[in-house]
Amino acid sequence: MHVDRRCLLQAMAGGAFASLPAAGWANDDVVELSWDDLVPDGDFGILMNSLHEMGIVEHGKLTTGFEQPAAHAVTDAYNGMTVRIPGYVVPLDFEATGLTVFILVPYIGACIHVPPPPANQLVLVTTEVPYEYDGFYDPVYVTGMFGTAATGTELALIGYALSADRIEPYHY
Repeated sequence: MHVDRRCLLQAMAGGAFASLPAAGWANDDVVELSWDDLVPDGDFGILMNSLHEMGIVEHGKLTTGFEQPAAHAVTDAYNGMTVRIPGYVVPLDFEATGLTVFILVPYIGACIHVPPPPANQLVLVTTEVPYEYDGFYDPVYVTGMFGTAATGTELALIGYALSADRIEPYHY
């Protein structure tokens, strides 16, 4: 699967990331996220249907024969922020030197076993520096610019995107 990183970053928060530095942030500037943070309380988030209507999701990309649980809303509370979130890797795009595009998921096997988690529990991660991927059972921390950016892949609809500056093993 090919993902155009420029288009993805422009879709995140309506292009607000273009004026922000990609690196050089201090640890104090990093927001630690948990998966619960990505599910807005009540109806105070951006409805996934609204994102679809804006043309952000490429229709017809979801080609699996199963139903993904509905994600009614995503939050824009962290748009444009540098965040750090733990999770597991579902690879999408490999290069000879490693992984450059993947889905970050909250538990082992998500998107591999059916059905995948709701879109507000999936993060599309892109990285300029290929990540040397060790396997499905090795959790990682991903740090980088975060935003609401619904997209579709062959595996699932995804509610968020993260342009990774750092990917490192998660230690319990």
